[in-house]
Amino acid sequence: MNRAVICAAMTVALMSAAPTPSWSAKIERVVTPAGIEVWHVRDNTLPMLSMEFGFVGGSAQDPEEKPGVTNLMASLLDEGAGDLDARAFQERLEAGAIGLSFSAQRDALRGSLKTLIEHREQAVALLQLALAEPRFDAEAVERVRAATLAGIRRRATNPSDIAGERWFARAFPNHPYGRPSYGTLESVAAITVDDLRAMHARMVARSNLKIATIGALEAADVAALVDRAFAALPAKAMLTPVPEAVPQGAGEQNVVDMDVPQTVITFGGAGLKRSDPDFIPAFVLNHILGGGSFSSRLYREVREKRGLAYSVYSYLAPLDRAGLFMGGVSTRNDRAAESLTIILEEIRRIADTGPTAEELAKAKSYLIGSYALRFDTSGKIAEQLLQIQLDDLGIDYIDRRNSLIEAVSADDVRRAAARFLADAKPLVMLVGRPKPAPSISVSAPGGRG
Repeated sequence: MNRAVICAAMTVALMSAAPTPSWSAKIERVVTPAGIEVWHVRDNTLPMLSMEFGFVGGSAQDPEEKPGVTNLMASLLDEGAGDLDARAFQERLEAGAIGLSFSAQRDALRGSLKTLIEHREQAVALLQLALAEPRFDAEAVERVRAATLAGIRRRATNPSDIAGERWFARAFPNHPYGRPSYGTLESVAAITVDDLRAMHARMVARSNLKIATIGALEAADVAALVDRAFAALPAKAMLTPVPEAVPQGAGEQNVVDMDVPQTVITFGGAGLKRSDPDFIPAFVLNHILGGGSFSSRLYREVREKRGLAYSVYSYLAPLDRAGLFMGGVSTRNDRAAESLTIILEEIRRIADTGPTAEELAKAKSYLIGSYALRFDTSGKIAEQLLQIQLDDLGIDYIDRRNSLIEAVSADDVRRAAARFLADAKPLVMLVGRPKPAPSISVSAPGGRG
């Protein structure tokens, strides 16, 4: 009964007020006695602490011959540490209603800690053990390995997963971004405990660490907790430099043959990186084209006018070493060619003519008004503050962001469109049996495991 009450309290605690107009006064840049920087927001709504942290690196650091090491390592960090095996570690988390998780992204290893204030010392002690003394016991490794392999097998039968993985493999040959983050059946089976320990030693350090917290604690208390969790980590990460990359395969339309009633289409090409001065105009442009759900041009042309698909979308995907413009749709095999033609025509049309005044005004109004929804829980606030640090946007970005959107003009949007859409010849991956099928490349879905 007590655990149920605690868990209910944690759920309610995630519901915080939307951001106030001035965040500069709310976010404290705290430097701990050990020299670790953390962005903290004091929130006394409920006695909770949410911490989001990230280590720059991610699955792009995987060895070329063993993709999936970072993902498997992240999955094992809460599977026993110090003198606690996996069962004992999880029991400690459960006893304190502590939420602790880790995940691997392409450019970062991320973690999340959520706890009641009264259990903060226990929570931070468990986090410190997980980061500094992971056990990588044989039983846990094999159990998590088996689950990872099962996931890879499932993705090998999912058209959307196949399309995405094949797209990245073709777009980034001989580059870390082209390798599957989860690994392959062969690579995951070959990962050893030594591989896991080596990756952990290279990536989990203070030099590449970013932290954001929100909760009912003073800055000094947060600093003490952060030092207890992270100060004993190695000072410097030993990361392998990841080269800048531009997606390859422009103009190709590759078919992965699969006996399914619908064709999944993933398309994409070069976009803009997050640090690019034209990223915000490009963000507004994409909202008009395919990011605005029910209001976008792609939605209107593909779904509303022709009923070709339930959903169609585009988005910007800024990675650390490559800017991407991506999109997708799922439609009947006999309508796939028509759907793709319409999408490509709309991309060319907005690149040629830009948005209408009404489209621009509506897009800016929506993007400004909906921004508060990214901060409607304490967890979301911490996640946003961490992402802003990882993107190196500055501690005042939340205050500046809406004014940056408001300042976007039609000329700004046309300039951004000219940079990555005017000559756009996206790489297209089709999974299914489109009719008629493009003749450039056809393969079976098995391939990379």
